[in-house]
Amino acid sequence: MKRRQFIKLLGSSVASWPLAARAQQLAMPSIGILGSGSAADMVAQITAFRKGLNELGYIEGKNVLFEYRWAEGHNDRLPGLAAALVQQHVALIFTVGGTPPALAAKAATNAVPVLFGVGTDPVAFGLVASLSRPGGNATGVTSLFDEVAPKRLALLHELLPSVTSVGLLVNPTNPNAELQAKTLRQAISQLGLQLHVHYAKSEADLNSAFAEMTQRHVGGLLIGADGFLETQGAQIAALSLDHELPTISFERNFPMRGGLMSYGGSFAETYRLLGVYAGRVLKGEKPADLPVQQSTRLELVINLKTAKALRIDVSPSLLSRADEVIE
Repeated sequence: MKRRQFIKLLGSSVASWPLAARAQQLAMPSIGILGSGSAADMVAQITAFRKGLNELGYIEGKNVLFEYRWAEGHNDRLPGLAAALVQQHVALIFTVGGTPPALAAKAATNAVPVLFGVGTDPVAFGLVASLSRPGGNATGVTSLFDEVAPKRLALLHELLPSVTSVGLLVNPTNPNAELQAKTLRQAISQLGLQLHVHYAKSEADLNSAFAEMTQRHVGGLLIGADGFLETQGAQIAALSLDHELPTISFERNFPMRGGLMSYGGSFAETYRLLGVYAGRVLKGEKPADLPVQQSTRLELVINLKTAKALRIDVSPSLLSRADEVIE
């Protein structure tokens, strides 16, 4: 080959590399990730989701792309974010952060597969027709968050046996808020305690809620399962310390950020299972044929440093049951 021809061929090949790379990228299926919280708050969930995807041979950036959409704790943004993902023709939408993003994705499309992780009954909220036969374009994994709210109450009562008044903090924009309150009211009457329900959908609301709890002499607090409240875990932990209010949350990030205690389903197991389901959908299976799974693993995490700051003695019995103790 003559030198001039070689240079011309090389030049045309180099020029085509970006186009080829772009074409390869466009050929990859994309997963729309719709979250009620923020990227920083959902690291554990996304990591577990990737792990499940990897088990089916899918690696982000290699043969699958992620399109992230975060509501940053504002549930009213979720419908618009879900619609944007549908318009981008994603292969499926994976929701993270509970019931609100799942409902938004389900409302946005009846064609794009939707995979959800929720802590409540997906049948009751219209996400699927039944657990064994979802019947539509959505399926997913349920975790033991709402169902074990009475157990969180029992753990708080065990830690604080002299407390007679307990608070529940929920997000009023979460359609599951009233159900959580109802569940706890039924459980709390058996313990002879008083329950005060407080609402927060913004950072300013949190300050007001804690001020109200102080006025009502609330002695312990439960955090309702919600994406916004999860994103505000560090602030809630700080307010709990400032107001000397022992608090238990549904998710393990709370004690990691300085909160006292958490008890609930395992994010690692729930979102790994969702990653596996995502891989199966990408390979051609239909959500209607994939039964809703239930993640049954539970985790108790206790922050002893916070307990000492609150002048609370955690019994050896309770410590022995903890999956993790932060000292």
